[in-house]
Amino acid sequence: MYAEERQQRIADRARTEGRVDVAELSVEFGVTTETIRRDLTVLDRHGLLRRVHGGAIPVEKLGFEPALAARDAVLVAEKERIAKAALAEVPDEGAIILDAGTTTGRLAASLPVERELTVVTNSLPIAVRLAAVPTISVLHVGGRIRRRTLAGVDDWALRALADTFVDVAFLGTNGISVERGLTTPDPAESAVKRAMIGAARRTVLLADHSKVGSDRLARFGDLVDVDVLVTDTGLDERVAADLAAAGPRVVRA
Repeated sequence: MYAEERQQRIADRARTEGRVDVAELSVEFGVTTETIRRDLTVLDRHGLLRRVHGGAIPVEKLGFEPALAARDAVLVAEKERIAKAALAEVPDEGAIILDAGTTTGRLAASLPVERELTVVTNSLPIAVRLAAVPTISVLHVGGRIRRRTLAGVDDWALRALADTFVDVAFLGTNGISVERGLTTPDPAESAVKRAMIGAARRTVLLADHSKVGSDRLARFGDLVDVDVLVTDTGLDERVAADLAAAGPRVVRA
């Protein structure tokens, strides 16, 4: 197993269980405790975990929000599968919203270049990427740019979305649960996501399994607001059924 693959599994385990232990990881992966400590140091530097005595805990447990680059480095294969599956919800032509985020960014990179689409986005990286595609018209909603996510937020973004109506909004989330719905750490981004739901005929949520069962500070929607949830096969079938019973059609890619 490559170090990067082991580190990704460690980060995933920390999110699922709330903590990882150096000794237990050493036995599980068949490597020395020194190797595991180096892995944890790398993950700490990338802003994914925080080292504690004997192990590490996910930054979410401390109230931190990982930066965009750090989030993009984990669950890569799952995010790619989610993005590919979400293509089935993209219309042949018309207008869509792409929320800021790593999985929506992968969907942007996968959009068929032969389709004539108008893409509304609050993401600087997505806007720059799609501006080079001749068949896609890009509308950036503007606003204050959050450095951590490179997303446009606040009044300028909200005013633009208030006068916008699209076929499908593709959204990301930091947390999703039957009890609390859709949540994110930042109230400003929460307001923009809520406006995106209001601006769309249909809403498709892209969320890998690590987001399920997690509740963050600000709620921007309920499960009944979501038409389709595209996730990965790491999500337990029974949990997927519970989510589907609360509203959306669930696709496990």
